Formats: sequence, C-alpha cells, structure tokens
Amino acid sequence: MELNNDEIRRYSRHLILPEVGVGGQKKLKNASVLCIGAGGLGSPIAMYLAAAGVGRLGIVDFDTVDISNLQRQILHTDADVGRSKAQSASETIHGINPHCHVVLHNARISSENALDLIGPYDVVVDGTDNFPTRYLTNDACVLLKKPNVYGSIFRFEGQASVFAPSLGGPCYRCLYPEPPPPGMVPSCAEGGVLGVLPGIIGCIQAIEILKLLLRRGSSLVGRLLLFNALEMKFRELKLRRDPECPVCGEHPTIHQLIDYEQFCGILPEPDASQANPDEVTVQEMKKALENPGLGIKVIDVREPDEYEIAHVNGVPQLPMSQLRQRFTELDPNTQYYIHCKTGVRSMTALQFLRQQGFKYLKNVRGGIDSWSREIDSSVPRY
Repeated sequence: MELNNDEIRRYSRHLILPEVGVGGQKKLKNASVLCIGAGGLGSPIAMYLAAAGVGRLGIVDFDTVDISNLQRQILHTDADVGRSKAQSASETIHGINPHCHVVLHNARISSENALDLIGPYDVVVDGTDNFPTRYLTNDACVLLKKPNVYGSIFRFEGQASVFAPSLGGPCYRCLYPEPPPPGMVPSCAEGGVLGVLPGIIGCIQAIEILKLLLRRGSSLVGRLLLFNALEMKFRELKLRRDPECPVCGEHPTIHQLIDYEQFCGILPEPDASQANPDEVTVQEMKKALENPGLGIKVIDVREPDEYEIAHVNGVPQLPMSQLRQRFTELDPNTQYYIHCKTGVRSMTALQFLRQQGFKYLKNVRGGIDSWSREIDSSVPRY
C-alpha cells in the first residue's frame, strides 16, 4: 500500500532517515503486530507502534481498568476505570494515529485460542506478567515460527529479549526451562513496580519490533538486556539455544500447546462450596481477634512498607522476608491465622512453618484486601 499525503507528513521524520525511508515506512504500514497485554508494558508498546505507523495492531486483554493501574498503564485514564482495557486501548491508539487499524481480542489467551490469535500476525510482543502466559506465548510462537519480543518488570528492574528460533536464536524455555514454584516470585501487585519502569522496557520492546519489521540493526535475538533503574545501569547476557529444549531443540517433544497452569504448578480455583481446609475467611479472622479466649493468634507476613500503608489493628507483623530467621519467636503449639495482601505469600509462609513442625495453621483467604472489602472499608486497598 502506498503512503498518502497525510501519512507522508505524519512520518516525515522517519522518511528522511536513510535506514527507514519511504520503502521502510511502507513495510511498517503493511506489517501486523499482536500485543498480548494492554497494561504496563503494553501501553508504551502499543502507543509507539501506532505512532510509528504499524498498519495493523492486535490487542489481547480480557481485564478491566483498575485505579491502581493508572500509576503506570498510560493507555488508560481516570475516566476509563471499570472499562475494558482492550476497548480503552483501542480508543487511545485511534486518537494517536487513525491510520492504525486496531483489532481487539477482548479475551484471555489460552491453549485453545493462542494459535488462532497469533497466526495472522508478523510479530508477537509479550506484555504479560505471569508465567503460564509467558510459556504459552513462547510455545505458540515457536510452533508458528513467529518472533516473540519479550519483556518483564519487577520493582526497579526489567529485562528484554527477542526469542526467535526461526531467526537462529533461543526461545524463552532455553532461558527458563522450568517455572519457579508457585508463590516464589511475587507479582507486581505483591512486590510493587516503579511506575516509569515499564515505559523504559516497553520502549525497548517497541524498538526491537520496528527493527525486525524494517530488517535493520542488530536485534536482541540471542541476548538478554537487563536494566536496573536504581543504579541506572544496563547489562547484557549472551543467550544460546538449548539443543535439549523440549520445544525448539534438536529433538522437540512439545508439538502442541499444553496445560500451562498445570505446568506452572497452579491449581484450579477450588469450588466455592468446598472450603480449603488450610484456609479461613476474614470473618473467621475477625472472630479470632474479638475473642482472645479462643487462643488463636493472627500474624501479618507483609513487608514493613505495606504494613505502613494499611494494617489491621491488633495484628502483629512478622515479614515474610524475615520469617526464616525469626520463626522461632512463634510457639509451635499455638494456633495461628496468617495473612498477607491477598493470601499468596501467607500460604507460602504456612507451608514453610508446617515444614518446621507447626501444626495449627490457617491461611486467611484474600488477606487484607478481603478484610478491606468485607470487614472494614476504612482500611485502604492498594
């Protein structure tokens, strides 16, 4: 497709670059990119790809905008809270560049739909924040021979690469053959993230996509770029393809998509009618606090900064980061209800204490977030 007069003026700073020119801009106009996730990473990726003139941009996201997203997810505004992220993203992108055709996929990517979603696009960019989706995206891209432009962020650090065995490089499984145990790596909701960090990593991903489409420069294929915002330092690791990799190795054993929740050790949500014997509700926690005679003690395993934001009066703190050194302060003959923000870290704490011989332990389902929603709304949610 040719460039019209409006596009020539819009992309003029590209057109005068010898590495891009009219021919390169036409490549971008005729290209298609699938962005998996319209959150922290997906925001700068989608906005800059649209502004740069990528002709067709697919957005995969099933979530809605939450006020806690706005600190970093710049595709969305305060007026979008409660709306579909995919729809909000589409409107923002159209406002940046009406020449960019946005295809909405307001759905969760899964083993059942991943190949169909990814198939029509030239490049896939991973803007997700969970391990099952990363492995799913990786395997689908390898099977379809599509470049997978990867990025991840946590607290003050980020990393980026291009996984593309079809271009001679490794895949995500070559770098991370096995996922970490569930709960071992906190999410951004649990551990936090500097709001501007996804802007840095997302822009790096967008640059890599444009280079792939233009066939210019040296890509991050075979390289992992590490960024530390506190130190303002970049480091680079060389990556090699693993000949034993089950999906891109010399003798692959994965020829179709698998159950990635199961692969990552994530159990399905229990039936609401079948209570987890290791869990109690916030209502039961309230009862324990109001009735000391029950002999049940409640402990908070969140970190001090979180405790300062919000806490339940009368509940002492034993941070998860100090639990291994301080668990002897607890009485193994006492019954404890353990809570964190949402119930993930407290379950990990329960499992650790049980290994140390503690028998009378319960995890508070939903943590302080549920306490705020169901018991005391004056306790801030974060």
